[in-house]
Amino acid sequence: MNEFIKPTIEYFELWPLLVVFGVACLGVVVEAFAPRSARYLAQVLLTAGGLVAALVGVVLIARDSEVYADGAARGVLAVGGTIAVDGPTLFIWGLVLVLALGGTLLFAERHLDGGVSAFAGQAAALPGTEAEREASTRGLDHTEVYPLLMFAVFGMMLFPAANDLLTMFVGLEVLSLPLYLLCGLARRRRLLSQEAALKYFLLGAFSSGFFLYGVALVYGYAGSMQFAAINEAVRNDTGNSALLLIGVGMLAVGLFFKVGAVPFQAWTPDVYQGAPTPVTAFMAAGTKVAAFGAMLRLFYVAFGADRWSWQPMMWIIAILTMLLGAVLAVTQTDMKRMLAYSSVAHTGFLLTGVLGVQQTSALADGELTALQAVLFYLATYGFAVLGAFAVVGLVRDSGGEATAMSRWSGLGKESPVVAGVFAFFLLAMAGIPLTSGFVGKLAVFSVALAAGAWPVVIVAVLASIIAAFFYIRVIKAMYFDEPVGDGPTVAYPSVLTATTIALGAAATLMLGILPGPLLDLAGLAGQFIR
Repeated sequence: MNEFIKPTIEYFELWPLLVVFGVACLGVVVEAFAPRSARYLAQVLLTAGGLVAALVGVVLIARDSEVYADGAARGVLAVGGTIAVDGPTLFIWGLVLVLALGGTLLFAERHLDGGVSAFAGQAAALPGTEAEREASTRGLDHTEVYPLLMFAVFGMMLFPAANDLLTMFVGLEVLSLPLYLLCGLARRRRLLSQEAALKYFLLGAFSSGFFLYGVALVYGYAGSMQFAAINEAVRNDTGNSALLLIGVGMLAVGLFFKVGAVPFQAWTPDVYQGAPTPVTAFMAAGTKVAAFGAMLRLFYVAFGADRWSWQPMMWIIAILTMLLGAVLAVTQTDMKRMLAYSSVAHTGFLLTGVLGVQQTSALADGELTALQAVLFYLATYGFAVLGAFAVVGLVRDSGGEATAMSRWSGLGKESPVVAGVFAFFLLAMAGIPLTSGFVGKLAVFSVALAAGAWPVVIVAVLASIIAAFFYIRVIKAMYFDEPVGDGPTVAYPSVLTATTIALGAAATLMLGILPGPLLDLAGLAGQFIR
């Protein structure tokens, strides 16, 4: 008879996760019982306080985490081995929480649109009806967005920390469902926003189905959902390899959808354009960080021994993603759609890094591991895209945000500071030296070269040249083109949005000039523990 082993829960190591989830639940209670007038301030303070408390927890756990093999790995397997609180997890948690703090400040902004937030006053009211007009004139505000934000952050933290397929699927769903809702809550252009939410939901549900089918097939192959057991089964070549290959392909579909890789990128431009800009900023930064963290853990820990099966697929997807993202971005006339296709191209660059060498033992002294390079790139891209979308929310006309590129002509004369900061973010995304983007691209390209993926790196350099063209085209329009009509107007933000933009700009500058500390921190995180 088997003995029953009492499960243990490592509450200290799970402190950041529990705080974020607790604050999300508390936000729902505030929404239910607090008077309407008090909800906005209560929710903003609760959300920001919860994120800061979780961030402090991440630092304390990182400081006390157990080290293995002379620093090659650190951390613990918690909750019966289902959650891995290791170095890469803590790095991703810290990054997601900082980006979520910036997103919270954008959510709380009320100065840009005449004292109301970017979110619909009453989501249930149909666009253009009397109910919507009444909600708008009464200045109603959707404070439910803050608990939704926190549930999404909880999913973003659970997703890359998951150490088995079932926990990973739960993390994927908890991350996705609040974002489907948030995308449909724009105050202006309600129909466009609702269309974006519906497309995101339908395609997201479809990709989740693929992921779940992949989970079932891999379980059928390995007889376990635990990544270490799957890795052992792959090493010993037990079971039916067709089950494994089809399962890996289906799991990849779910992850490629989340990061917006070709051919699953179709949702990206529509959702980025239709969603409220604060949601787009948070989603563009946070989702990519979480999904790449999960992808790295799944392919390196569970399927690391089957590298030669999935690498050719990754080569093809990376090349197609970079080229399609860069080429289609050139044709865009809307700023948010251009940044969306730019995001697709950056997904391709990140996939180039995933192809790199994993083990420290296989590298020369001073060379980066693939994990180190991808974590650094995620940090550089996250801060740049969060800042860029925050700036997009400032350029307005009588109909709200002016996202048509023609409306940005002459912005350099109208508001040199806003145009300068936006140009700086674009140059960082283009990978110009002395910006974080340059160091990030150098890191991922060098690890891919070290692993022998030089054809992918050649395509990546070509895609970077194409991408530089459309970034510089926007800068040219802002500084050298004549304004169309009355020209663009810039709404002066409150300290909330200004802080987010300053955070993005400072991080982009510092990581370009002094990348060493963050690269060392990513190296110190070590490898995934099994």
